[in-house]
Amino acid sequence: MLKHEILFVCIHNSARSQMAEAFLNKNGGDFLHAESAGLEPGKLNQNVVEVMKEAGIDISHKGTQGVFDLFRQGRKYDAVITVCDEASAEQCPIFPGKSKRVAWSFPDPSSFTGSRAEILDKTRAVRDLIKKKVAEFIAETKDYEYWL
Repeated sequence: MLKHEILFVCIHNSARSQMAEAFLNKNGGDFLHAESAGLEPGKLNQNVVEVMKEAGIDISHKGTQGVFDLFRQGRKYDAVITVCDEASAEQCPIFPGKSKRVAWSFPDPSSFTGSRAEILDKTRAVRDLIKKKVAEFIAETKDYEYWL
């Protein structure tokens, strides 16, 4: 079976794109594989690591990478999905080949304020939104027509 390559992009590759990559790789079966990258790669958000562990996924070993590095390597993806705000998504390069461009907008966990408990609760909410969106994407892309 053909495996479709998916790239999730956000600003720092520290939270949203990492969560989306992890959920897709865990649940995407034999036909989807994901990577993630950032416009300005930063450091993995430790609150995200914690809430992903609560969901049964350990991303603590993951590093961050730059989307422009992947672009310069000539990497090809069947879909490039931005998970940041619309203005930031516009900065994402156009990858060569037949890539679908999809935009999902989620709040940035690095911008959350409040007590540690409040920040973790907000991060869990984003995690759950991303998990749901990835599940919908997986279901949608099982249809061959999606890729035409």
